[in-house]
Amino acid sequence: MDAAPRTGTEQHKARMEEMRREQRVRERRNRWLTMAAGAVVVAGLVVGGVVLLDPGSSDAAPAAASDGKGGGKSGEKGGGEGRFVTRADGVRTWQGTLERNHTTAPVTYPMEPPVGGDHNPVWQNCNGDVYSEPVKNEAAVHALEHGAVWVTYNSKASKADVAALAAKVRKTPYTLMSPVENQKDPLMLSAWAHQRSVTGAIDPHVDKFLAEFVQGPQTPEPGATCTGGLDR
Repeated sequence: MDAAPRTGTEQHKARMEEMRREQRVRERRNRWLTMAAGAVVVAGLVVGGVVLLDPGSSDAAPAAASDGKGGGKSGEKGGGEGRFVTRADGVRTWQGTLERNHTTAPVTYPMEPPVGGDHNPVWQNCNGDVYSEPVKNEAAVHALEHGAVWVTYNSKASKADVAALAAKVRKTPYTLMSPVENQKDPLMLSAWAHQRSVTGAIDPHVDKFLAEFVQGPQTPEPGATCTGGLDR
């Protein structure tokens, strides 16, 4: 007999399990790459020491390596010019430029919570991480760049909704949750260049947003890790 077709819930669970497996593979690969990079650095230092001892070598230093992202300016507006356009389903999509420079300086974003722009070089951990205290916008934006969905709430949200959403986040790779007191609505969901408000934890738009934007097509860096970053 042919197997019965999977329900939407079963498909969602299967996708989450597949993402967890992929995350574990990436973590193993990243550990291996880190060890390999360390070996290369050590070898480079040895070779560099030999070169420095060679009186015939040039004293010109090589240019520093770059990841292709420029440094941001202190206090700059990192969100770029643009505006939100609301889709028929209530999702707000940012129409305009969202810069992707790395900067250790504070960034002023044109929306709260931010949905993209210049950001901290280190991402906020987003492997189903729930934070009871606010996190830095700049680190959370880096998590969005990796394809995460950021669930946020303020003091107007009910404790029951916050607890239920936290439980959902903990089960969902590539998500994070934290309080953002000055956001305009009690409960909000953000992905890179996309955002929406929801009425509660059982609002069907919660699952729809997660299904569309967790590692969705909007992701600037698909497959980038959500672990190994900031954990508080």
